[in-house]
Amino acid sequence: MSISIYNTMTGKQEKFAPRPSQPVTMYVCGVTPYDEVHLGHARVYVAFDVIRRYLGLSGYQVRYIQNFTDVDDKIIKRAQETGVSPRELAQRYIDDYFTQMDRLNVTRADDYPRVTETTPHIIAFIEKLVEKGYAYAVDGDVYYSVRKFPQYGKLSKHNIEELEAGA
Repeated sequence: MSISIYNTMTGKQEKFAPRPSQPVTMYVCGVTPYDEVHLGHARVYVAFDVIRRYLGLSGYQVRYIQNFTDVDDKIIKRAQETGVSPRELAQRYIDDYFTQMDRLNVTRADDYPRVTETTPHIIAFIEKLVEKGYAYAVDGDVYYSVRKFPQYGKLSKHNIEELEAGA
């Protein structure tokens, strides 16, 4: 039995065709751990766990990665409100995440990279975007210059003017 997936770019169902003799790779955005896990989190991770298990049972080797955004304005604010460090707060809710997902029997990912582990790489990448004119700084924040990327909006099926109207 073949597997079909919906291709957002084409708007069509297409036959799933992974690269020969390579694992299927799945990357799913993880939680921003500043509060307890809720039903919305559970729905996402149960759904992707079902997909992962199905692929595995269908004979595919799967490499599943899920990140933790363990530094963020919400984490910093909540840490200040509760009198703990942002790192302590994030770890508390990462531990809670694992406890809750284990209760739901969600298979753990192969790896859980954290933003705090990759921050130097993120900064270097952003600096390159600014140097090449694809991003710009305003009042200490950096923004992506969508007009420099002609394909921007293609996946969402919106043009830049439509996107700016809703900004």
